[in-house]
Amino acid sequence: MATNRTFTMIKPDAYEAGNSGAIIKMIEEAGFRIVAAKLTRLTEERAGQFYAVHKERPFYQDLCKYMSSGNIFAMILEKENAVADFRKLIGATNPANAEAGTIRKIFAQSIEKNAVHGSDSDENAAIEGAFFFAGTEQF
Repeated sequence: MATNRTFTMIKPDAYEAGNSGAIIKMIEEAGFRIVAAKLTRLTEERAGQFYAVHKERPFYQDLCKYMSSGNIFAMILEKENAVADFRKLIGATNPANAEAGTIRKIFAQSIEKNAVHGSDSDENAAIEGAFFFAGTEQF
């Protein structure tokens, strides 16, 4: 059953480029409500914990290094059918394959520096949100 919350983070490339405000505006204009938000920076160790599901993949070390290279803006978003609707809003992982008007088509630099993370399931949305936010930090 679909839930009404998902997790996202604006990645270091988009934050450094000054795109956070424009990305948040797109998120809100798409009907999402931000229920938790935090500007933070991951250590390589914390990035490794967050992306542990990819530990055996060849890009894992580069991903951890990249995700710890600068600030990220983590958010929990709320909307009916949040995960699926947000995945549609952000577009394909590879911005070359993303639909026009999606966050990644507009703001991503490459498949590696693709501007935002979006949870891929309701279960992962709950896990990822809890990674960054205590229950008392969610509204």
